[in-house]
Amino acid sequence: MPHFVIDCSETVLKLQKPEDILQEVHKAACNTNLFDEEDIKVRLNPFKKNYLVGGKQGDFIHVFSNIMEGRTTEQKANLSKSIVSKLKVMFPNVNFIAINIRDFEKSTYCNKNMF
Repeated sequence: MPHFVIDCSETVLKLQKPEDILQEVHKAACNTNLFDEEDIKVRLNPFKKNYLVGGKQGDFIHVFSNIMEGRTTEQKANLSKSIVSKLKVMFPNVNFIAINIRDFEKSTYCNKNMF
């Protein structure tokens, strides 16, 4: 925890290396001091087809963030702005760059180390 899943058009990967995108999102999340660095997970899902942006195929980046509940709205807004700012610098010509943050409920979260 947390998880950052990046959906993007495949053409975005021609503009920057996937590992650089993953590292920048990781660093941005880490620099907020909301998470332990070793807990941050970042994944990338490029789409070659089967997507529309404004009714047509165009470049996009959307980060789906899932974090443990307990952060303030201000902390989550700062996290969102930090990640989008990094991506905007990396991809100045990509018109659609966004993030949303969802909270996990601590009471319903489970992983194998909890047994």
